[in-house]
Amino acid sequence: MMKVFVTRKIPGDLEPLKNGNEVIISEFSRALSPQELIEKAKGVDGLLSLLTDKIDGDVMDAIGPQLKVISNYAVGFDNINIKDATDRGVVVCNTPCEEVDEAVAEHTWALISGLTRRIVEADEATRRGAYKGWEPDIFLGISLIGKTLGVVGFGGIGTMVARRAEGYAMKVIYTKRTKDEKSVELDELLAISDVVTLHVPLTEETRHIINNHTLAKMKKGSYLVNTARGPIVDEHALVDSLRDGHLAGAALDVFDNEPNIDPELIGMPNVITTPHIASATHEAREAMAKLAVSGILDTLSSKIPVNIVNKEVWEKRRK
Repeated sequence: MMKVFVTRKIPGDLEPLKNGNEVIISEFSRALSPQELIEKAKGVDGLLSLLTDKIDGDVMDAIGPQLKVISNYAVGFDNINIKDATDRGVVVCNTPCEEVDEAVAEHTWALISGLTRRIVEADEATRRGAYKGWEPDIFLGISLIGKTLGVVGFGGIGTMVARRAEGYAMKVIYTKRTKDEKSVELDELLAISDVVTLHVPLTEETRHIINNHTLAKMKKGSYLVNTARGPIVDEHALVDSLRDGHLAGAALDVFDNEPNIDPELIGMPNVITTPHIASATHEAREAMAKLAVSGILDTLSSKIPVNIVNKEVWEKRRK
């Protein structure tokens, strides 16, 4: 019998994980501190983690040499030190799937529409009694028809976001890690896009890729949307660009130092914020749980998981 710790109660079916294994689920409905995580997970063979769990080599060592697999209930895995895991023979899995891609793409478009048509501003004004009847010039937004959408990162999510732009007859341009004949450089994309939407993973190369320098290259009066990872955007630089009117608005589902957000950013009427919920559909969460469970079960049964992150570890993994 293997022992598995789940760092927080999650939506989705964990019953297959309990079949023949001892499964412990954290009683807390919050992120655990590193010390709490170590205390709860000490001695386990498998760890089902969330993106709020910071796991490095010290944490892995404290859990013990029997730790074989960490399955992250997220598409991103920047909360786990992959090199430390690989050096220790620990398999790391994540949960990329079409249901998540679709959910994030849908949320991205909700933010784009809400931002360019000033939906949140109008809703807030209506609720506080400012609506006095129809007027010809209140909350004027822009039409997306014929505008240019710049997609930074053209993986599964970026592709689905671009596909939805067809309904608005938008021109779509994109950057891609592995360039193709249609991809463009970031500077070109920023210069001509009316809406820029971010869909790259968080790496050392993409951290604060949107900064004072790159924001200045964006088309004046354009909009920025981030449903990827918060630290991709330098929030202080974004505040400056919004304050001086270079950008018309921004919509953020993720933040540089979650859950803390720049107070000035929160107070801006042309900024929409949502609490990291882009993938929050029942369908996506069920699919993520299924993948997270299979990552653990496959590893513990010596079957290489389809969603393994560090494939190079497989031959030297802990058994």
